[in-house]
Amino acid sequence: MKKIINTPNAPAPIGPYNQAVLSGNTLYISGQIPINPATGELVEGDIQKETKQSMENLKAILTAADMTFEHVIKASIFVKDMHQFTKINEVYGSYFDADSAPARETVEVANLPKFVNVEISMIAVK
Repeated sequence: MKKIINTPNAPAPIGPYNQAVLSGNTLYISGQIPINPATGELVEGDIQKETKQSMENLKAILTAADMTFEHVIKASIFVKDMHQFTKINEVYGSYFDADSAPARETVEVANLPKFVNVEISMIAVK
């Protein structure tokens, strides 16, 4: 049985998908890009601000599912420029305790939705 998780505190999906799906105790969160949910506008121009907005969107979805970043077991980060890795990592890392951080990959891609610079998805288990 699956439960759809959607919150107005994260951007509405821009395609035929949901913000997250809860299956049993596992939450699958769709990739989040740096859209400010209050305005619907992209956060652009600074990779750290873009990463922070993406992480805040993920946080809102976790909260809607009654979870926190402590529940995250896997993250996937997609970036347009791997040279931004260190700056992204600084922001991303501030959301986790280094001793219990989730598994993760970071992949450089040619393009992302709305041509943003970063997209992050997560899997969390309660």
